[in-house]
Amino acid sequence: MSSPTRRTAIKTAAFAALGLTARAQNPARQLETDKTLIAPVSAATGLFRVKNGHIKQSVVPWCFNPMPPDELVHHGADLGLASVELIDPKYWPLIKELGMTIAIAGSHGFAKGFAHREEWAECHAKLRERIEQCAAAGVERVITFSGFRRGLSDEEGTANMIAGLKEILPFAEEKKVTLCIEMLNSRVNFTMKGHPDYFCDSMERTVDICRQIGSPRCKVLFDIYHVQIMHGDVISRIHQDKDYIAHVHTAGVPGRNEIDDTQELHYPALMHALLDIGYTGFVGQEFIPAREDKVASLADGVRICDV
Repeated sequence: MSSPTRRTAIKTAAFAALGLTARAQNPARQLETDKTLIAPVSAATGLFRVKNGHIKQSVVPWCFNPMPPDELVHHGADLGLASVELIDPKYWPLIKELGMTIAIAGSHGFAKGFAHREEWAECHAKLRERIEQCAAAGVERVITFSGFRRGLSDEEGTANMIAGLKEILPFAEEKKVTLCIEMLNSRVNFTMKGHPDYFCDSMERTVDICRQIGSPRCKVLFDIYHVQIMHGDVISRIHQDKDYIAHVHTAGVPGRNEIDDTQELHYPALMHALLDIGYTGFVGQEFIPAREDKVASLADGVRICDV
């Protein structure tokens, strides 16, 4: 069933289930808005909708390609998500209209970053533009990357990262936007599942860069999938790095697919670990659905993390 048909059927079922006979009695009466029908919508199809909300959940659109981003935004609202993230700013007004926020904004992409000085100018320009947009729209975080090693030693790459980020951080601090350095795995050689030769492929290195910079506006995007592949021991690392975690991503290991019992991580325990450290940020669902019904996969991931 196509998504527009799914939503139409959902609304029809919800309408009947609620017993809204007043409309039949008064043909002039309009149907309730989509936003008002969100709660019965999910119930009518059997798809899970956020109940507890202790973990603020978000979703990343690229994983759901070729689904149009605006369609995913509506599905996110139907499931009770708090955010849709890493999405083109042209969709920000729609997200807010549906009662959600943007947990973290995109920027210059992972192919270039601060490990190489010759890439600073491009990264600075993109970050400055996005920080301005974030400040105007009330978006509190923006992603940033190290880029690839390409022969750099740990010492040189780290020094470059610190110096390059320090140049843009005063602007981020002024605008009250937090830069989040994402650690990515360098072990998996498969498109968008791993990034061989990526410089910040270590939580220790990434956190140390933040520690040496010493700004509350420079922290880490803790991607559970990448941390598991490079290190394991994820719950201990959540506790160890708690002061530097500004955002969290999900995905199943191995494969970067659903976060259910087909993989080696137990996400409810990981969500409880985040609550144990007092984490109040967002958890972005960034798994690539392997099942045909991508919305059902997303709903299941939301259920698993709604501890």
